[in-house]
Amino acid sequence: MQILQNNQLIPEQEWTAQINSLKTNTELKNKKEILEKLEKALINAVEKRIPKEKFGIFFSGGVDSTLIAYICKKLKKEFICYTVGLKNSTDLENAKVTAKELGFELKAKLFSLDEAEAIIKETAEILGKDYANVVNVGVGAVELACVKLAQEDNIKLFFSGLGSEEIFAGYQRHELSADINRECWFGLISMYERDLVRDYLISKKYKAKFLCPFLDKELIRLAMQVPSKYKIKNNVKKYILREAALRIGLKKEFALRKKKAAQYGSNFDKAIAKLAKINKFNYKRGYLISLLK
Repeated sequence: MQILQNNQLIPEQEWTAQINSLKTNTELKNKKEILEKLEKALINAVEKRIPKEKFGIFFSGGVDSTLIAYICKKLKKEFICYTVGLKNSTDLENAKVTAKELGFELKAKLFSLDEAEAIIKETAEILGKDYANVVNVGVGAVELACVKLAQEDNIKLFFSGLGSEEIFAGYQRHELSADINRECWFGLISMYERDLVRDYLISKKYKAKFLCPFLDKELIRLAMQVPSKYKIKNNVKKYILREAALRIGLKKEFALRKKKAAQYGSNFDKAIAKLAKINKFNYKRGYLISLLK
């Protein structure tokens, strides 16, 4: 998928047109065939985006980032995994365990509330009043913290798991939907306002680039041919991706691990809530608005 054009974010209508162009009425029936095709498509989506220089991976220890890192290691590439969080962060804990077990180079940072406050404020300022909502600032703060951490290593290229939740049905709204794949299509189009603008503004500020293999057009086309019953099965979200990860070589403990969204797994959302309370705001949104005055 083309997200940037001349280093600028493409217009929203162009993003919508690209997504709609990938729609197909074909549905794959055979699970073995699906997994064979997914294995190749996932590896290819990562491999074609690997830069010549050493790069970073936004790493939480969840199936998306772990699979990206695992594929990169199998391809014998040089990279550093970056993880950030506050006290009792599940992402920090999982990332350390996973990186040690799989032999990934990891740089992790435990943020104090004061350090988190500075990152949250800068994220809000970068996003501005139109995009500095609670979710965007929570997720964006994690990305920004990793980008700033990587400055010490002169790294500006980062793999991101963005798009995985949409094409493989990783959200509760997919679970609650009567038509999972229809919800996936809607989510892909909605990513522009919800995710792409945020990531573009943050990456532009620090002259970084986010590499998104789960937004590879061939992978999207294939994933959207997977029947809904293989996306959520036995209450397991992203079931088929986890099965593909096992096929590629990930151990069950990593492929099947449940994960919170970035702002929750890192505890940056809790930090926003705590800072709102300290500053006498009833709601997180009110606190974030105050940062922009």
